[in-house]
Amino acid sequence: MRIAIVTDAWTPQVNGVVRTLQTIRAELECMGHAVEVISPDLYGSIPCPTYPEIRLALVRASVVGQAIAAFRPDAVHLATEGPLCLAARRWCLRTGVPFTTAYHTHFPDYVAQRTGLPAAWFWRYIRWFHGPAQAVLVSTRSVREQLRAHGLANVRPWGRGVDLAAFTPDAPPPAIFAGLPRPIMLCVGRVAVEKNLEAFLAADHPGSKVVIGDGPARATLERACPQAHFLGPLFGAELAGAYAGADVFVFPSRTDTFGLVMIEALACGTPVAAHPVTGPIDIVTPDTGALGDDLSAAIAAALTKDRAACAAYGRSFTWDRSAREFLSGLHAIDPDVMDSAA
Repeated sequence: MRIAIVTDAWTPQVNGVVRTLQTIRAELECMGHAVEVISPDLYGSIPCPTYPEIRLALVRASVVGQAIAAFRPDAVHLATEGPLCLAARRWCLRTGVPFTTAYHTHFPDYVAQRTGLPAAWFWRYIRWFHGPAQAVLVSTRSVREQLRAHGLANVRPWGRGVDLAAFTPDAPPPAIFAGLPRPIMLCVGRVAVEKNLEAFLAADHPGSKVVIGDGPARATLERACPQAHFLGPLFGAELAGAYAGADVFVFPSRTDTFGLVMIEALACGTPVAAHPVTGPIDIVTPDTGALGDDLSAAIAAALTKDRAACAAYGRSFTWDRSAREFLSGLHAIDPDVMDSAA
């Protein structure tokens, strides 16, 4: 199968959407499928206001359409709601080429936090953008229910996975962990306002707080919380060792739809403390962590969980299953339609 994926989120961005798409492409290619990624680095772009690390592509629908048609895909997937996927959507609707979309982030809440405008305004855009899709792929049951409540009916499951070769309880911890007071409370992700790191840093449970990641809020938070340890971005074995060496993984975000970092931590045997919101409520079980509006209490409860049970549960999330769910959600394009569009 030939699959065209159009996305506004791609390297050099470092986030869950990019990691998901990179891994799914690799899995699909290992299965024998051909995957073409159409991303902002192929076109002229400008920095996103308030988030310059994200580049917004400046491209006409016809140009994106030419790239799609030249690949002659059997299916088209629009991964994000940004300008590049808007251009691809416009071309698909104009030419009659069916497509699927994905809902990776609580976009209305995310934009509302950055603009101060009501989230309800942005739900109108979400309904408009995803409405014509043959299917909207989402990661969890609660997100499916939420989208259906907002009027999007054709919602399909697409879960996430863990690199089980890398993320294991045996991964050696960073040297810095040896000198830190226990318990070590770890948070991994973009250091940005929408991740609600302030809640993690304000938790009053004794021990050491460690933040892994980078982003626009890092300098401000480092100045405000000098007692916390900001290690910057880590990857691969180093990241796995940080997960495995921590006593509890804290996920303070209220705007994520899943949270890859939670299942990576679990696969390393580390229990999760989080708020009872979309993402954590779909992933964290009573045996593998604790949820609560009081993050300090959730941390205390999560520290009592059995690490072996966490690791066993974390290993149930595989990228092979995720890739197969992605494939099953795609919509095949009639060759005559593609011939006409080209």
